[in-house]
Amino acid sequence: MAIFLTKDSKVIVQGMTGATGMKHTKLMLGDGTNIVGGVNPRKAGTSVDFDGTEVPVFGSVKEAMEKTGADVSVLFVPPAFAKAAVVEAIDAEIPLAVVITEGIAVHDSAAFWAYAGAKGNKTRIIGPNCPGLITPGQSNAGIIPGDITKPGRIGLVSKSGTLTYQMMYELRDIGFSSAVGIGGDPVIGTTHIDALKAFEADPDTDLIVMIGEIGGDAEERAADFIKANVTKPVVGYVAGFTAPEGKTMGHAGAIVSGSSGTAQAKKEALEAAGVKVGKTPSETARLAREILVG
Repeated sequence: MAIFLTKDSKVIVQGMTGATGMKHTKLMLGDGTNIVGGVNPRKAGTSVDFDGTEVPVFGSVKEAMEKTGADVSVLFVPPAFAKAAVVEAIDAEIPLAVVITEGIAVHDSAAFWAYAGAKGNKTRIIGPNCPGLITPGQSNAGIIPGDITKPGRIGLVSKSGTLTYQMMYELRDIGFSSAVGIGGDPVIGTTHIDALKAFEADPDTDLIVMIGEIGGDAEERAADFIKANVTKPVVGYVAGFTAPEGKTMGHAGAIVSGSSGTAQAKKEALEAAGVKVGKTPSETARLAREILVG
Protein backbone atom coordinates (compact mmCIF):
# COMPACT_ATOMS: atom_id res chain seq x y z
CA MET A 1 0.00 0.00 0.00
CA ALA A 2 0.94 3.65 -0.36
CA ILE A 3 -0.86 6.98 -0.46
CA PHE A 4 -1.59 8.81 -3.73
CA LEU A 5 1.20 7.04 -5.71
CA THR A 6 1.91 3.34 -6.38
CA LYS A 7 3.88 1.14 -8.76
CA ASP A 8 0.76 1.03 -10.96
CA SER A 9 0.59 4.82 -11.34
CA LYS A 10 1.03 5.95 -14.94
CA VAL A 11 2.93 9.23 -14.94
CA ILE A 12 3.23 11.96 -17.54
CA VAL A 13 5.54 14.97 -17.31
CA GLN A 14 4.34 18.42 -18.36
CA GLY A 15 7.47 20.29 -19.40
CA MET A 16 9.44 17.06 -19.94
CA THR A 17 11.42 18.42 -22.89
CA GLY A 18 12.86 21.37 -20.94
CA ALA A 19 16.26 21.05 -19.21
CA THR A 20 14.80 20.53 -15.70
CA GLY A 21 12.08 18.21 -16.98
CA MET A 22 14.60 16.09 -18.89
CA LYS A 23 16.92 15.82 -15.88
CA HIS A 24 14.24 14.73 -13.45
CA THR A 25 12.38 12.48 -15.88
CA LYS A 26 15.61 10.51 -16.23
CA LEU A 27 15.97 10.31 -12.44
CA MET A 28 12.33 9.28 -11.96
CA LEU A 29 12.70 6.53 -14.57
CA GLY A 30 15.78 5.34 -12.69
CA ASP A 31 13.66 5.02 -9.55
CA GLY A 32 11.22 2.72 -11.35
CA THR A 33 8.51 5.29 -12.06
CA ASN A 34 6.21 4.23 -14.88
CA ILE A 35 6.53 7.34 -17.06
CA VAL A 36 4.30 6.93 -20.08
CA GLY A 37 4.63 10.30 -21.78
CA GLY A 38 5.54 13.96 -21.82
CA VAL A 39 3.47 16.97 -22.82
CA ASN A 40 4.64 19.77 -25.11
CA PRO A 41 2.27 21.07 -27.81
CA ARG A 42 5.22 22.20 -29.96
CA LYS A 43 6.85 18.76 -29.94
CA ALA A 44 3.78 16.52 -30.16
CA GLY A 45 4.40 13.34 -32.09
CA THR A 46 8.10 13.14 -31.23
CA SER A 47 9.74 11.05 -28.52
CA VAL A 48 12.70 11.36 -26.16
CA ASP A 49 15.23 8.60 -25.57
CA PHE A 50 16.20 8.19 -21.91
CA ASP A 51 19.01 5.63 -21.94
CA GLY A 52 17.08 3.29 -24.19
CA THR A 53 13.61 4.09 -22.86
CA GLU A 54 11.59 5.93 -25.51
CA VAL A 55 9.05 8.30 -23.97
CA PRO A 56 6.48 9.76 -26.41
CA VAL A 57 5.55 13.45 -26.37
CA PHE A 58 1.87 14.43 -26.65
CA GLY A 59 0.21 17.70 -27.52
CA SER A 60 -1.98 17.90 -24.44
CA VAL A 61 -2.69 16.24 -21.10
CA LYS A 62 -6.02 15.02 -22.45
CA GLU A 63 -4.34 13.33 -25.43
CA ALA A 64 -1.69 11.76 -23.18
CA MET A 65 -4.39 10.35 -20.92
CA GLU A 66 -6.40 8.99 -23.86
CA LYS A 67 -3.35 7.31 -25.42
CA THR A 68 -1.66 5.99 -22.27
CA GLY A 69 -4.18 5.85 -19.43
CA ALA A 70 -2.04 8.27 -17.41
CA ASP A 71 -3.34 9.13 -13.95
CA VAL A 72 -0.52 11.34 -12.59
CA SER A 73 1.11 14.45 -14.05
CA VAL A 74 4.32 16.02 -12.74
CA LEU A 75 4.73 19.65 -13.78
CA PHE A 76 8.11 21.21 -14.54
CA VAL A 77 6.65 24.30 -16.19
CA PRO A 78 8.10 27.83 -15.76
CA PRO A 79 6.14 30.06 -13.34
CA ALA A 80 4.64 32.26 -16.05
CA PHE A 81 3.02 29.27 -17.76
CA ALA A 82 2.32 27.10 -14.73
CA LYS A 83 -1.26 28.27 -14.13
CA ALA A 84 -2.29 27.38 -17.68
CA ALA A 85 -0.58 23.98 -17.36
CA VAL A 86 -2.36 23.16 -14.09
CA VAL A 87 -5.72 24.30 -15.50
CA GLU A 88 -5.11 22.02 -18.49
CA ALA A 89 -4.49 19.09 -16.14
CA ILE A 90 -7.66 19.92 -14.18
CA ASP A 91 -9.72 20.19 -17.39
CA ALA A 92 -8.43 16.75 -18.43
CA GLU A 93 -9.50 15.45 -14.98
CA ILE A 94 -6.19 13.74 -14.29
CA PRO A 95 -6.48 12.36 -10.73
CA LEU A 96 -3.16 13.75 -9.45
CA ALA A 97 -1.14 16.83 -10.50
CA VAL A 98 2.22 17.35 -8.79
CA VAL A 99 3.32 20.97 -9.23
CA ILE A 100 7.07 21.22 -8.64
CA THR A 101 7.49 24.78 -9.95
CA GLU A 102 8.80 27.40 -7.53
CA GLY A 103 7.94 31.08 -7.82
CA ILE A 104 4.35 30.81 -9.07
CA ALA A 105 2.46 34.03 -8.28
CA VAL A 106 0.14 33.50 -5.30
CA HIS A 107 -2.89 34.77 -7.25
CA ASP A 108 -2.15 32.15 -9.93
CA SER A 109 -1.99 29.38 -7.31
CA ALA A 110 -5.20 30.66 -5.72
CA ALA A 111 -6.86 30.71 -9.15
CA PHE A 112 -6.05 27.12 -10.08
CA TRP A 113 -6.81 25.91 -6.54
CA ALA A 114 -10.27 27.52 -6.78
CA TYR A 115 -10.72 26.19 -10.32
CA ALA A 116 -10.03 22.63 -9.14
CA GLY A 117 -12.71 23.07 -6.48
CA ALA A 118 -15.21 24.51 -8.95
CA LYS A 119 -14.65 21.47 -11.19
CA GLY A 120 -15.46 19.10 -8.32
CA ASN A 121 -11.94 18.44 -7.02
CA LYS A 122 -11.45 15.58 -9.46
CA THR A 123 -7.75 16.48 -9.61
CA ARG A 124 -5.70 16.34 -6.42
CA ILE A 125 -3.02 19.03 -6.53
CA ILE A 126 0.24 18.58 -4.63
CA GLY A 127 2.30 21.78 -4.35
CA PRO A 128 3.22 24.14 -5.84
CA ASN A 129 6.84 24.80 -4.84
CA CYS A 130 7.25 21.26 -3.55
CA PRO A 131 9.55 18.25 -4.02
CA GLY A 132 6.63 15.98 -4.91
CA LEU A 133 6.04 12.56 -3.44
CA ILE A 134 7.69 9.16 -3.38
CA THR A 135 6.64 5.64 -2.52
CA PRO A 136 10.07 4.01 -2.10
CA GLY A 137 10.60 0.96 -4.25
CA GLN A 138 7.48 1.71 -6.28
CA SER A 139 7.28 5.18 -7.81
CA ASN A 140 8.70 8.68 -7.55
CA ALA A 141 6.82 11.75 -8.83
CA GLY A 142 9.01 14.80 -8.35
CA ILE A 143 12.54 15.61 -7.24
CA ILE A 144 12.97 13.62 -4.01
CA PRO A 145 16.21 11.60 -4.26
CA GLY A 146 15.16 7.98 -4.74
CA ASP A 147 18.21 6.41 -3.14
CA ILE A 148 18.17 7.89 0.36
CA THR A 149 15.73 5.48 1.95
CA LYS A 150 13.98 2.15 1.52
CA PRO A 151 10.37 0.93 1.74
CA GLY A 152 9.10 0.81 5.30
CA ARG A 153 6.22 1.74 7.60
CA ILE A 154 6.68 5.45 8.29
CA GLY A 155 4.50 8.03 6.55
CA LEU A 156 6.01 11.50 6.10
CA VAL A 157 4.29 14.78 5.26
CA SER A 158 6.40 17.91 5.09
CA LYS A 159 6.27 21.58 4.11
CA SER A 160 10.03 21.67 3.53
CA GLY A 161 11.87 19.92 0.70
CA THR A 162 15.31 19.68 2.28
CA LEU A 163 13.91 18.61 5.66
CA THR A 164 11.98 15.89 3.83
CA TYR A 165 15.27 14.52 2.52
CA GLN A 166 17.00 14.80 5.89
CA MET A 167 14.21 12.98 7.75
CA MET A 168 14.13 10.20 5.15
CA TYR A 169 17.89 9.78 5.44
CA GLU A 170 17.88 9.80 9.25
CA LEU A 171 15.26 7.02 9.30
CA ARG A 172 16.52 5.17 6.22
CA ASP A 173 17.06 1.93 8.14
CA ILE A 174 13.35 1.80 9.07
CA GLY A 175 12.01 3.10 5.76
CA PHE A 176 8.89 4.83 4.51
CA SER A 177 5.50 3.82 3.12
CA SER A 178 5.22 7.19 1.34
CA ALA A 179 6.69 10.65 1.74
CA VAL A 180 4.76 13.71 0.56
CA GLY A 181 6.27 17.18 0.22
CA ILE A 182 3.29 19.54 0.23
CA GLY A 183 5.23 22.78 -0.29
CA GLY A 184 5.51 25.93 1.79
CA ASP A 185 3.63 28.50 -0.31
CA PRO A 186 0.65 30.37 1.21
CA VAL A 187 -1.77 28.56 -1.14
CA ILE A 188 -1.21 24.85 -1.69
CA GLY A 189 -3.39 22.00 -2.88
CA THR A 190 -2.87 19.02 -0.58
CA THR A 191 -2.49 19.94 3.11
CA HIS A 192 -1.04 18.29 6.20
CA ILE A 193 -4.59 17.22 7.07
CA ASP A 194 -5.17 15.55 3.68
CA ALA A 195 -1.97 13.52 4.08
CA LEU A 196 -2.70 12.67 7.73
CA LYS A 197 -6.13 11.37 6.71
CA ALA A 198 -4.58 9.18 3.99
CA PHE A 199 -1.85 7.82 6.27
CA GLU A 200 -4.40 7.05 8.99
CA ALA A 201 -6.33 4.95 6.44
CA ASP A 202 -3.21 3.21 5.04
CA PRO A 203 -2.73 -0.22 6.68
CA ASP A 204 0.99 -0.21 5.85
CA THR A 205 1.75 3.01 7.72
CA ASP A 206 2.47 2.50 11.43
CA LEU A 207 3.73 5.95 12.38
CA ILE A 208 3.44 9.44 10.85
CA VAL A 209 6.11 12.13 10.84
CA MET A 210 4.82 15.65 10.21
CA ILE A 211 7.18 18.55 9.41
CA GLY A 212 5.90 22.12 9.56
CA GLU A 213 7.28 25.65 9.58
CA ILE A 214 6.64 28.87 11.43
CA GLY A 215 3.92 31.10 10.03
CA GLY A 216 0.25 30.56 9.36
CA ASP A 217 -1.94 28.14 11.30
CA ALA A 218 -1.72 24.95 9.21
CA GLU A 219 0.05 23.00 11.97
CA GLU A 220 -2.46 24.13 14.61
CA ARG A 221 -5.31 22.96 12.39
CA ALA A 222 -3.49 19.69 11.80
CA ALA A 223 -3.16 19.29 15.58
CA ASP A 224 -6.94 19.64 15.97
CA PHE A 225 -7.44 17.02 13.25
CA ILE A 226 -4.97 14.61 14.87
CA LYS A 227 -6.69 14.96 18.22
CA ALA A 228 -10.07 14.12 16.72
CA ASN A 229 -9.24 11.61 14.00
CA VAL A 230 -5.77 10.04 14.12
CA THR A 231 -5.13 6.89 16.14
CA LYS A 232 -1.57 6.21 14.94
CA PRO A 233 1.42 7.76 16.70
CA VAL A 234 2.50 11.09 15.21
CA VAL A 235 5.90 12.73 15.64
CA GLY A 236 6.38 16.36 14.65
CA TYR A 237 9.00 18.97 13.90
CA VAL A 238 8.47 22.70 13.34
CA ALA A 239 11.24 24.56 11.50
CA GLY A 240 12.03 28.01 12.85
CA PHE A 241 12.48 27.67 16.63
CA THR A 242 15.39 30.14 16.54
CA ALA A 243 13.79 32.66 14.17
CA PRO A 244 13.27 36.14 15.67
CA GLU A 245 9.70 37.38 15.95
CA GLY A 246 8.42 38.78 12.67
CA LYS A 247 11.06 36.92 10.66
CA THR A 248 10.05 35.82 7.18
CA MET A 249 11.47 32.43 6.23
CA GLY A 250 12.47 31.42 2.71
CA HIS A 251 8.94 30.27 1.98
CA ALA A 252 6.45 33.05 1.41
CA GLY A 253 3.98 31.35 3.73
CA ALA A 254 6.24 31.43 6.77
CA ILE A 255 5.46 34.76 8.42
CA VAL A 256 5.12 35.08 12.19
CA SER A 257 2.66 37.49 13.78
CA GLY A 258 2.66 37.70 17.57
CA SER A 259 2.41 34.28 19.19
CA SER A 260 0.25 32.92 16.39
CA GLY A 261 2.38 30.93 13.99
CA THR A 262 5.48 30.71 16.15
CA ALA A 263 7.33 27.44 16.52
CA GLN A 264 6.54 27.37 20.23
CA ALA A 265 2.80 27.90 19.65
CA LYS A 266 2.75 25.14 17.07
CA LYS A 267 4.75 22.82 19.33
CA GLU A 268 2.29 23.37 22.18
CA ALA A 269 -0.73 22.78 19.92
CA LEU A 270 0.76 19.54 18.59
CA GLU A 271 1.79 18.28 22.04
CA ALA A 272 -1.72 18.99 23.33
CA ALA A 273 -2.93 16.62 20.60
CA GLY A 274 -0.55 13.88 21.81
CA VAL A 275 2.14 14.51 19.19
CA LYS A 276 5.76 14.19 20.30
CA VAL A 277 7.67 17.19 18.92
CA GLY A 278 11.43 17.34 18.45
CA LYS A 279 13.44 20.56 18.71
CA THR A 280 15.71 19.45 15.83
CA PRO A 281 15.23 17.09 12.88
CA SER A 282 17.61 14.58 14.50
CA GLU A 283 15.69 14.64 17.79
CA THR A 284 12.47 14.15 15.84
CA ALA A 285 13.95 11.12 14.08
CA ARG A 286 15.07 9.74 17.47
CA LEU A 287 11.53 10.10 18.86
CA ALA A 288 10.12 8.22 15.85
CA ARG A 289 12.73 5.51 16.25
CA GLU A 290 11.91 5.07 19.96
CA ILE A 291 8.23 4.55 19.19
CA LEU A 292 8.79 2.06 16.38
CA VAL A 293 11.87 0.22 17.59
CA GLY A 294 11.95 0.92 21.32
